[in-house]
Amino acid sequence: MRYGFWLPVFGGWLRNIDDEQMPATWDYVQDLTLKAEDLGYDLTLIAELNLNDIKGTEADSLDAWSTAAALAAITKKLELMVAVRPTFHNPAMLAKQAANIDRISNGRLTLNVVSSWWRDEALKYGIPFDEHDDRYARTSEWLDVLTNTWSQQHTTHTGRYYNIEDNILSPKPHSTRTYSGADTLSSIPHPLSPAFPTLYAGGESETAKNLIAAKCDAYLMHGDDPTTIATKIADMKQRRALHPHLPPMIFGVTGYCIVRDSEAEANREVDRITSAPDPTKSPAGFANFQQWISGSQLEKKISLRDYSVSNRGLQSGLIGTPETVAQRLADFEAAGCSLVLLQSSPQHTEMARFAAQVMPH
Repeated sequence: MRYGFWLPVFGGWLRNIDDEQMPATWDYVQDLTLKAEDLGYDLTLIAELNLNDIKGTEADSLDAWSTAAALAAITKKLELMVAVRPTFHNPAMLAKQAANIDRISNGRLTLNVVSSWWRDEALKYGIPFDEHDDRYARTSEWLDVLTNTWSQQHTTHTGRYYNIEDNILSPKPHSTRTYSGADTLSSIPHPLSPAFPTLYAGGESETAKNLIAAKCDAYLMHGDDPTTIATKIADMKQRRALHPHLPPMIFGVTGYCIVRDSEAEANREVDRITSAPDPTKSPAGFANFQQWISGSQLEKKISLRDYSVSNRGLQSGLIGTPETVAQRLADFEAAGCSLVLLQSSPQHTEMARFAAQVMPH
């Protein structure tokens, strides 16, 4: 199992808690990332939203790509998984930008391709907002342009969304993946070139899963129990089998982690962070609930209690004593996951606790 953490670019993951003692500042994420690298974490996921979905749209949120470039220059071992939304980025320009950051990091950049869901954010930034299946059609074409510009010179593409004429991209991405744990992966990155940054993606609609199985390297899942995750992995393996020229997929799951000396203490923390908001004064982070539901085409309904913690993180059940959490992680590994992406609060405290009490040494 590889251990990753979500970088707190929004100041935390809890919609019911105003101040999580993890400000959305460069100073905080820089310090956290360097400490995480020393603690033995393998990667960080840097989410991309121009507005703050957790604390409310008026709250601070860090830009994913400039933050990733800065972290690339100061870290040595961490995989830097940066979220990228095709709606917001021209693929040839992004290919150039990503290749340069990958060179800065010496081969540690990877991409989490996200097909967007938040209509209001797009309109506030002057970006046309496609409906669900059109967003995935755009993503499919976007991936073609991206991988072609990485793999060859003089790329020309004429399509529904993008027209590229005789593109030249130099330098290409770094020749190898050099991040912590890269040698343990069950898959090479992209079949066209082992030098390509790994392409991660998540999604629960039929359109999303078929696209990911055909054009990405790894499938990332929101929080769920190990049995459900095993079923999802089996389904994605079947979809991948329709593309026999591609290597096996990598599978990862998100989880919000609470490690305490007793189960009772852990459950009290769950109650604290999921307390129902005052219906007359709902926290700003809940304002986008319906847009997230309608824009994501989820496989199952989600409650406001679940939504109080980002990415259905509590449903992974990484809650309890160190022994309980370690067993749950073993169950995820048995289900087929080789990566867990952790959220916690406050991260500087909880990530150190998890590293000391749960992670194998």
